[in-house]
Amino acid sequence: MLVSSDSSLRVVQYGLGPIGQAVAEAVLAKTNGLTLVGAIDIDPEKVGRDVAAVVGAEHPLTGVSVSGDAEDVLGTTEPDVVLHTTTSFLEGMTDQLVQCARAGAHVVSSTEELSFPYGRSPERAERLDQVAREEGVVIVGTGVNPGYAMDTLPLMATGVCTDVQAVHVERVVNASERRRPLQEKVGAGISTAAFEEKKAGGTFGHIGLRESLLMLADGLGWPVESVEEELQPVQAEAYVDTGFREVKAGEVAGIHHSATGHIHGGPKLSLDLKMYVGADASYDVVRVDGEPPINLRFEGGIFGDTATVGMLVNTAPLAAQAAPGLQTMADLPVPRAFATTPSQEASSSA
Repeated sequence: MLVSSDSSLRVVQYGLGPIGQAVAEAVLAKTNGLTLVGAIDIDPEKVGRDVAAVVGAEHPLTGVSVSGDAEDVLGTTEPDVVLHTTTSFLEGMTDQLVQCARAGAHVVSSTEELSFPYGRSPERAERLDQVAREEGVVIVGTGVNPGYAMDTLPLMATGVCTDVQAVHVERVVNASERRRPLQEKVGAGISTAAFEEKKAGGTFGHIGLRESLLMLADGLGWPVESVEEELQPVQAEAYVDTGFREVKAGEVAGIHHSATGHIHGGPKLSLDLKMYVGADASYDVVRVDGEPPINLRFEGGIFGDTATVGMLVNTAPLAAQAAPGLQTMADLPVPRAFATTPSQEASSSA
């Protein structure tokens, strides 16, 4: 049972970058279920300002000021849930998650490596699980990718199958339609040489693809023998001006990142992601080779920015009612929207 109209979860927003601001705005827009009681960010241009003014929301001032002192906010506001949107990597971030859990708050985080940390960071995963159980809270990583499009959604697609032989997921994102940080993240406008240099650093490309594959395998009960990852540049075939970046023909337009999981001697799981400016169209495809076979295609794709916000906000009540510990989206109930009211126009036109 989700949060009822007569109860509300006290929420602290931790991190007010572009996604964090959108999450805070979404919480403010909820008429029931969630109440924003605190906001944390270290940016001096945001600290001390009312959170409504920072996010640009069309709301009156809330009386909730942004603070750079996480310990003070967590201690004085007594949140039920912390919505955490700071960075992609667990290294340097684990202490923040522990701090939130020690304050007695469930944590729903967009940290990509947290979505399924058991493969890449088993020691951190063990620590987070132990702390969460000790404090009686849930820690979970989610978002659109990882968290939904290439892991939770494919797993759900297998729910009607009596037999599954393979799962293939393809995602194409026209990065021209996305925010500036994502265009920078995929290397739009850099040279091929610069791409290779970033790739060699080990933190370039889409963070979370391996986590999605391992979550899929774990959800299906398949032992992964090996994972092959490949990261290549997508080169622009023509000049592209996104409004944020100008990309010349021959320069890097984005990334083509793939991961293949070998199970029982064969490539049974494949995730293929292309994110680049100038793509003809965005789409998502989930194909299950099984009985019955499943073929899902989302024309226009699942728009990552708003979908990430939706997953974070909608996971809050699910986390608050789940068993304590470090969880994944495969452990929680089916994700779904809450506290929404269909308009009369939409109802009458159906």
